[in-house]
Amino acid sequence: MAHRRGSPRPYYFFVRDQLPELQGRGLPVTRVVDAVPYCSQAWALLTKEEKMAYTEKARKWNENKCSQKTVKETCNLAHPVPACLTTKMPSVTSLPDAPAMSWKNDQAVVADIFYFLNIYSHGKLPSHCEQRFLPCEIGCVKYSLQDGIMADFHHFIDPEVPPRGFRYHCQAASDATHKIPISGFHLSRTCYAVVLQELLEFAQPARGVWPHFYCRSNDRFRIKWCLDRMASITGIESHLELLDVEDLVIELYRKKYQKEPSKTWVCRELDVFLWDFSSNTRCKWHEENDILCCALASCKKIAYCISKCLASVYGVSLTAAHLPLQDSNYGESTNTKMVILDAGRFQKMKPEGSGCDRHFASPSQDQELVPSNCDSPCGVKTSLYGTSTVRGRGITRLLKSASDLSKSFSN
Repeated sequence: MAHRRGSPRPYYFFVRDQLPELQGRGLPVTRVVDAVPYCSQAWALLTKEEKMAYTEKARKWNENKCSQKTVKETCNLAHPVPACLTTKMPSVTSLPDAPAMSWKNDQAVVADIFYFLNIYSHGKLPSHCEQRFLPCEIGCVKYSLQDGIMADFHHFIDPEVPPRGFRYHCQAASDATHKIPISGFHLSRTCYAVVLQELLEFAQPARGVWPHFYCRSNDRFRIKWCLDRMASITGIESHLELLDVEDLVIELYRKKYQKEPSKTWVCRELDVFLWDFSSNTRCKWHEENDILCCALASCKKIAYCISKCLASVYGVSLTAAHLPLQDSNYGESTNTKMVILDAGRFQKMKPEGSGCDRHFASPSQDQELVPSNCDSPCGVKTSLYGTSTVRGRGITRLLKSASDLSKSFSN
């Protein structure tokens, strides 16, 4: 069947779904056209049923575009455009996976509800395996700029049996991140059917319209695959639409300022580790075992970052639901996990200007760029005090005694 020029083919939607995985492998792909050469072999290995799913996606998208074009032409016939206005205008075509926002004003923005979702897996298996991931933990938060985090959802998932020969690979990947054991876990786990059913109940649609779920772009392929896997095994139809949270942040800024921040800046803001050890962020098991990687914590930290960056922009007062209480005044607090290696320098500089306050200044002040002619490597933060000439007292005595000893031998 011949495709009209400009209409996406099924292969386009397949390549688009593969983008996050290719980027995770370090390949230089930023657009669908860049990823086309890397996906031909994987496309050939798909079954007929899998290809039919992408064919159906392309058909539905083309039908929607045709219906929009028909409505537009009908409106033009009813209200012809004056000749003086028929100048060239920049055409904007929304991508199939772009979030469609319809906020009328700032109040609609702050009242809108977003869901941040993440699913952890026991590693990532090669593309030739039927099981690309083994879902083991799911976290989700319900959030709005006005009310902050309104509710959260968390489960440890009962994983499938790893493919033969990959058990060590899966456990090693888990030990390096979330540390959830494949077997012998003392906490109860939830089966796919219960997880998916409760997730759908957690995100109840408003007026029959399912809300949008957001995740980090690097995690999108894994999360989508896990959701599809659970739906296919349980037979539960999922209406969840997964979008990139980076695009949401950009859209929120553009709505207010009519300008878009760079995606690099947005990713850097979302990558902060300011709340890694904040209370009531991780699940109970990860908190008790002092493990950073937690699916629920990753969702809450997205909400914290958006609150910190955008609450003041839209005139929203921060509460304990927006940021952890102990972090709302983090400029005056101390971090018990910070180790001061140069005690002499710290004691010398403390009387000059509140050492603790300087170490825990606001991120906007702390994230200054290091000049290119600086001796420090690129990306390494230098001390706000400058270069210290005071050495640790122990190493100074050791070097001095070694120097005196060598002089005595030489004499």
